[in-house]
Amino acid sequence: MTLLLFAAVCCAAPVGNAISAYVALKTGQQDDGGIAEGGSAADIPPRMLTAYKKAVQQVGKYVPKCQGMRWPILAGIAKVESNHAVGRNIADNGDIRPKIYGVLLNGSGAGGNTTVFPDTDNGKWDGTATGERAVGPFQFMPSTWESIGKDAGGDKIADPHNADDAALGAAIYLCGNGRDLTKRAQLKAAIWQYNHSGEYVANVLGWIDQYTAAAKDPDLKNVSGKVRTAIEAALSQRGVPYSWGGGNASGKSYGICCSPSGKSGANIKGFDCSGLTLYAYAKAGVSLPRTAAAQAGVGQRIPASLGTGALKPGDLVFYAYDPGRDSTIYHVGIYVGSGQMINAARPGTVVRLDSVNAMSGFAGGARLL
Repeated sequence: MTLLLFAAVCCAAPVGNAISAYVALKTGQQDDGGIAEGGSAADIPPRMLTAYKKAVQQVGKYVPKCQGMRWPILAGIAKVESNHAVGRNIADNGDIRPKIYGVLLNGSGAGGNTTVFPDTDNGKWDGTATGERAVGPFQFMPSTWESIGKDAGGDKIADPHNADDAALGAAIYLCGNGRDLTKRAQLKAAIWQYNHSGEYVANVLGWIDQYTAAAKDPDLKNVSGKVRTAIEAALSQRGVPYSWGGGNASGKSYGICCSPSGKSGANIKGFDCSGLTLYAYAKAGVSLPRTAAAQAGVGQRIPASLGTGALKPGDLVFYAYDPGRDSTIYHVGIYVGSGQMINAARPGTVVRLDSVNAMSGFAGGARLL
């Protein structure tokens, strides 16, 4: 499969940061964050999230020895492969239209493919008999689909262009002969089987970690006072769109143009990363400067060398292109405990809970209260 890099950063950073990769579809569609309301992870269309959860319930029928399959694993794959079919119509029965096709794998070089894959399905799934191309939200090759595709919806058709069928097929494929996906090494092996690329594995794992964090609510029972006020203020903004330059002490606001990846916040009322932290701490009576790098100079600095284990709920969490040089800090979040932070990640996303490992270049933290 062919991957293309998507650069995006936040908080007035001076340069881009390539953090994600996506399969190049025939339509040329690239990731724009896919904001959708109603799911427990804000960038997943509710009908796709339903398909992922349904597959988790069904996979044991086909791979009884499989352990640890959970919806964030399927969501991580589907995010990278098709951005959860965002932009397509997903019917109540799970059918996705227009159908999602990858580039024709004819060795032409288009989309980065250099190997010829002869046709195996006479165009049944990929719409062409002149060669092969990956299909559906999980981007299966037709030959692979013939071996693992199952009917998840009861219509007696195993269709890779159906959300339920495709998600179940992906679960079966990742489970192999009975992997224990609670073990990181076996999870990595499953993703590697899906695409033999170290970059791909790291990218999918990053999304899995993010969705895992987003599926949980933070435990604030031992957090009180102004720290709790700041955290609850930030949590109250979950689902608000990311806006480059957006957010101030009063709340969400229209942003500015343009981020290093070329995204404008001028028509989006929301927050960027430092706008969110500024707002949350204003609610607790703490005034912060506007950019992430400047915020690192406030309060008690927590060195990156101490690791994320030194963080306490309410601490600011920083990320830098060159950890150790605060001038290169490009991102900030608010730590809430259990490896999670409240995060306005990048253009096209919404304020959400993320793993502290969701961003690259951990640069320590700052304790303000």
